[in-house]
Amino acid sequence: MNVPKKKRTARRNNHRRAMQKLTPVQLTKCPSCNKLILPHNVCKYCGHYNNESIIAIKEKSEKSATA
Repeated sequence: MNVPKKKRTARRNNHRRAMQKLTPVQLTKCPSCNKLILPHNVCKYCGHYNNESIIAIKEKSEKSATA
């Protein structure tokens, strides 16, 4: 059975654990529609990136109530 030669110090263990903590997602506001988006990504609501229209987003059509 394998056994470690030396004890791992508390500093080494704590340093390893500190790197595994979760950080909150950083969000920025879209300059055209002011919704929260991930930075450096095209806005999925309006299709703008860096004040330029990149993707033409189709508006959702309302379903007719006739059935």
